[in-house]
Amino acid sequence: MQLIPAIDLKNGKCVRLRQGRMDDATVFSEDPVAMASRWVEAGARRLHLVDLDGAVAGFPVNADIIGRIAELHPNVEVQVGGGIRQFQVIQTYLDVGVGYVIIGTQAVRAPHFVDDACLEFPGRIIVGLDARDGRVATDGWAETSEANASELARRFEDAGVESIVFTDIGRDGMMGGVNVEATAALARSINIPVIASGGVSQLDDVRALCAEAGAGIAGAIVGRAIYEGTVDLAEAQALADSLAGG
Repeated sequence: MQLIPAIDLKNGKCVRLRQGRMDDATVFSEDPVAMASRWVEAGARRLHLVDLDGAVAGFPVNADIIGRIAELHPNVEVQVGGGIRQFQVIQTYLDVGVGYVIIGTQAVRAPHFVDDACLEFPGRIIVGLDARDGRVATDGWAETSEANASELARRFEDAGVESIVFTDIGRDGMMGGVNVEATAALARSINIPVIASGGVSQLDDVRALCAEAGAGIAGAIVGRAIYEGTVDLAEAQALADSLAGG
């Protein structure tokens, strides 16, 4: 299981939000590129970059920073989300070395966009399902739809997406633990990998997720915990590797 550091970009800075609220952001670095290098040096094998401004605007806002990070670390997988609603945006990101693009809002609003993207960019499309009480939220979590996360996951599996990033909004940035039960249930309902997001706050959360790896949980995005120091990224990855080996 991969521990994937999150670098959330707002106004060109590395921030963390609480429950997706743009007005509740903590700035952890003025230099997101340097922060990315820090996590790579700590052993990160993949980075999770989110253009928060782009998620709200509907188009990339921090693309230059994302491109610099991808170019600087060509041997590290990079997945990017936030404001990806056009093919040209996907192509631009892939051209600068991004490995995967995450489609969120557009997946809920226009599912055929995901169908077409999977055909155009096979193996490069991830769908991000951000749920509040089982219902999928859109527009930087500002709106909650009537769509059910499990039903959408199955629909996008059929479309050919590479994996699902599942975020429990209620846990995100709150340091209250992962919703392992909901994540594992989603993973069992499909046959493609699920990446957990939201709530990793201590090594016990890593242990709990690893215990459900057989359900199809392939990774976990970690944010506030590694920034505030309650989880050491290198230690957490070593733990996950040892549990996988055991």
